[in-house]
Amino acid sequence: MKDFVEDFGVTIRQLREGKGWSQEVLAERADLNRSYVGEVERGRVIPSIVTAHKLAAALDINMVGLLLRCEQLEQSRLVRRINLAAIAC
Repeated sequence: MKDFVEDFGVTIRQLREGKGWSQEVLAERADLNRSYVGEVERGRVIPSIVTAHKLAAALDINMVGLLLRCEQLEQSRLVRRINLAAIAC
């Protein structure tokens, strides 16, 4: 579960930075506190489904697209682990 929360935060950060926005701009657009957005991006909090929807809407992505990007990060992490394990053998 911890990996998913971190992947969610990384995804939010990537999308935000892709738009050239600061955390403050995203927070304002999502009607959230800037420090809370930072906590989400660092994977320190688990946002509610309502908060996740606010972030997705502010970033102009639907929830399915947002979760798909999180899943892609998880898959790439698994591939790296498999590759590292194969190298170690």
